Amino acid sequence: MAESNVIEVGRNGPTRAERAVPLEWLQRLNEQRLVVAAILAWAFTILAFGLELLTPALPYSVLGLYVLAYLAGGTDATREAIADLFEGHVNVDLLMVLAALGAASLGAWVEGAVLLALFSSSNALEHHALDRTRNAVQALMELSPDEANWITPDGSVEVVSVDQLQTGDRVLIRPGGQVPADSRVVDGQSSVDQSAITGESIPVERGVGDNLFSGTINGTGALTAEIVRLPSESTLAKIVRMVESARDQKSRTQRFTDAFEGTYAIGVIAASALLGFSSALIGSDAGDAFYRSMTLLVVASPCALVISTPAATLSGLANAARNGILVKGGNYLEDLGSVTTVAFDKTGTLTVGEPRVTDIITTSGIEESDLLRQVAAIESLSEHPLARAIVDKARQRGIQLPEVAAFESMPGLGVRAEVDGRQMLVGAAALMAQHEIDIPGPMRTALDTLGEDGKTAMLVAVDGRAAGVIAAADVVRPEAAQVVADLRNLGITRMVMLTGDNDKVAQAVARQVGIDEVHANLLPDQKLAQVETLRREVGVVMVGDGVNDAPALALADIGIAMGGRGIDVALETADVVLMQDDLHRLPYAINLSRRTRTTIRWNIGFSLVVIVVLIGSTLSVGIPLPLGVIGHEGSTIIVVLNGLRLLRGRIVFRLQREPAFGQATTTMPGSMPTVAR
Repeated sequence: MAESNVIEVGRNGPTRAERAVPLEWLQRLNEQRLVVAAILAWAFTILAFGLELLTPALPYSVLGLYVLAYLAGGTDATREAIADLFEGHVNVDLLMVLAALGAASLGAWVEGAVLLALFSSSNALEHHALDRTRNAVQALMELSPDEANWITPDGSVEVVSVDQLQTGDRVLIRPGGQVPADSRVVDGQSSVDQSAITGESIPVERGVGDNLFSGTINGTGALTAEIVRLPSESTLAKIVRMVESARDQKSRTQRFTDAFEGTYAIGVIAASALLGFSSALIGSDAGDAFYRSMTLLVVASPCALVISTPAATLSGLANAARNGILVKGGNYLEDLGSVTTVAFDKTGTLTVGEPRVTDIITTSGIEESDLLRQVAAIESLSEHPLARAIVDKARQRGIQLPEVAAFESMPGLGVRAEVDGRQMLVGAAALMAQHEIDIPGPMRTALDTLGEDGKTAMLVAVDGRAAGVIAAADVVRPEAAQVVADLRNLGITRMVMLTGDNDKVAQAVARQVGIDEVHANLLPDQKLAQVETLRREVGVVMVGDGVNDAPALALADIGIAMGGRGIDVALETADVVLMQDDLHRLPYAINLSRRTRTTIRWNIGFSLVVIVVLIGSTLSVGIPLPLGVIGHEGSTIIVVLNGLRLLRGRIVFRLQREPAFGQATTTMPGSMPTVAR
């Protein structure tokens, strides 16, 4: 379309990006506030301490600097403590404020200032860690463009805000441009980078009839697309909302530590008061007793323990989102790593979900390409489910289809037609018997073998003689066998296939992928009963395509859906969605869950050890307050940094492969392809 037809139209009010500028500026200012407060607290503390060394009498100027240090480092903590007190909760902020004020009352201004400076620094680091986990969501939100090239009824192109687009509108997507909303291609062909939505590292070809995700990037060709969803209801918008919801949900471990915090904080305050009174009763100096109780207040504070779980969980959720795995909550991320039983749906999960030609067998004197050319021409006129597979096979080979005459469909039997002047029959053995076509012995043997492999065979006769067999099947995903091996090496001891397909087909697929337990011929209610049985026995993860197995996904302990075919249903029903239609994400998700669980356990264990050591040292030898402050805040910083390790782009793990299907044992990486960020 000529550039002269592109018209800039006025918009009512600012774009979303323009409206977001003040909000983003305020958000950045709020994020920087804690950093600025920590820097000021340290600056005032160091300056006051330096002046105190020069003038031991502690003049008002030094005292004023300490007060400024307290205000800079303690204002945020005081506000949080008071807010929680009004809600009936006691938190660690109150412990820190009380300890700092207690130190000041004893004249230990520098100890209190250092405590608040360290506390504000660790708070700033915690918020920075949480902000980094939000970057995945923010990056998704920024994918959606603000403007679109709307094609008017007269064919001209107007640049409009995406908020003005309606379902049914047509838009022009230029090379390198972003897709403004979920849409369907009506003209043109191009490669589209879907990595931000599905995690696919290689752009995919899109042509007429193919769907486009909002926010994906067009390649070198121009596309005309019709809007199928409003931007606010796009797949991208749903993903953003669900990731935000997952971020706000707390895992069981985090809920426990949050509940534990209040009770524990009250206990620490009571223990500190008891220590001070008991020390005074046995004749200790009142100042020393109060100093020791303030030290106990600091070292017993569970800051590191409270942040142990969210630091790891939120980082793990962000890592999953950046690698094409949508986890709907921290509880699912934690629980996934403990699974030992996985149930798979067959169609669309272990298989590609649509029939493909697997075998072409011809009798002597007939070329395979000729047979495929003639049969594909006939099947291009047929509505049979396997017809498309044959036509697609011919197109893949670049075969030009000849004209077809006298086409006749015989329901339940097959089709009859004339191609290249020859009379042809394509269909079941009953069709051949009806026309008294003799099936040679080798062809009958081939039919038996194909049937044992779960394939559907169609016989072909030319001018009254058997000419060959074309077989099709819902083929196994190329990665399925490797994924099953990966899961087995990850410690998944039981893998089950649940399918409504017949037992012969199910067993054939199971043999190819390495699954031993198969339940076939299942009606929907029977599949649910199998999932319920597995859930009661051992707990189960159900993996499906999200289309026809939504009830089973909902019933399982954790439902995991492949996001390729039924992404809308998958987003609604599953607990975990593999955004790219690739099973390799499954072992990655389980391994990420285990890394997250290990990190949480290490953080909690480390925090408890530090608290016990510091409390024991305070009660036995009476460590100085500055040392207690360093130990307390240092452990918090270590825990946060350890959780942030999960933010790294990929969790690479190595699996010791077991010999499978005649292969030798090798050690290979079980990592995923790199995705754009």
